[in-house]
Amino acid sequence: MKNFTAPVEKKKNGIVQGTLYNAETGIKSEKVFNEKEQEILQWVLKNRKRAGAMTERFSEEPYLYLSIYAAQNRYGVIGIFIGQKPLDVFENSILLSILGECAMALDREQSAREKEEAAVMAKNEQLRVNLLRTISHDLRTPLTSILGNADSLISNFDALDEGMRKQIFSDIYEDAGWLIELVENLLALTKIEDGSVKLQLSDQVVEDVVREALRHVERRKNEHEITVDCGEDILLARMDAKLIVQVLVNLINNAVKYTQAGSKIRITAGKEEKNVWIAVEDNGPGIPAECREHVFEMFYSGKNKVSDSRRSLGLGLALCRSIVNAHGGELVLRDCAPHGCHFRFTLPLSEVNLNE
Repeated sequence: MKNFTAPVEKKKNGIVQGTLYNAETGIKSEKVFNEKEQEILQWVLKNRKRAGAMTERFSEEPYLYLSIYAAQNRYGVIGIFIGQKPLDVFENSILLSILGECAMALDREQSAREKEEAAVMAKNEQLRVNLLRTISHDLRTPLTSILGNADSLISNFDALDEGMRKQIFSDIYEDAGWLIELVENLLALTKIEDGSVKLQLSDQVVEDVVREALRHVERRKNEHEITVDCGEDILLARMDAKLIVQVLVNLINNAVKYTQAGSKIRITAGKEEKNVWIAVEDNGPGIPAECREHVFEMFYSGKNKVSDSRRSLGLGLALCRSIVNAHGGELVLRDCAPHGCHFRFTLPLSEVNLNE
């Protein structure tokens, strides 16, 4: 005896195929319905009534067709092979009870799915609002500064001494550079989050990557004491060098921006089992304890107003974590005694043997 279930296919708004169950062997297989069967299934689904064997509608069929529905939701049709032997009252009662429980279970599952989808949509909408608010704020401040400085140069160029003009040019340069960094971080983050970026992995010498990152750090790095210690042995890590340089630039720039001039910044690296770790540490004021668990969230600005309070942490740390995670590593913020920040991330250790 073979029975079948035929779920609704929402895209086609109908039923084209289902699953056939053999009650004797327990084997199930796919069943494609012919035109006559599809007609019966559509009628049962639409009218929510039984049809087929031992009924007034399509009585010549060997199957009894029953609709599976709850409230306004229609989930499909079940077909039970009857032949010429009708169901007795007890069997019919048990069958309807089972179908009712199935419909309720499907209803709960759909309700949970709809709630989850609504929550995702709400989160995406909140993310969009945060994006617009944060980007508007972060763009407006440096753009206003650039506009004001450019206006001063246009209106009072001859009245300004050489030192003042150089300072204004320097401010415009830094604001423009920061805007470029913001836009690049935003584009990179969106690409990584939606999976459109494919890592270009290769074996890289960690110290070379660190040195390359230092070449791209903002000019204010000269106001700080920056040291690099990657150990005596050559460290090789499997990475997309361009993206890891971006991680290091963001971490070092944060250390430069959020510490006072003269602060010490240490970049260290080492080997730990099958990973290489790289750390950026400073002796600045650090991040308040209540903010630490949020610093990697997109658009989180925190309450640290040290150094450059016009600008937030923005997208930099969220981007860093996304890039490191894409490499299979982990980026964490650790305590730095007696004060300061210690960001540490891991990368896969390269299996290349330099002695070969």
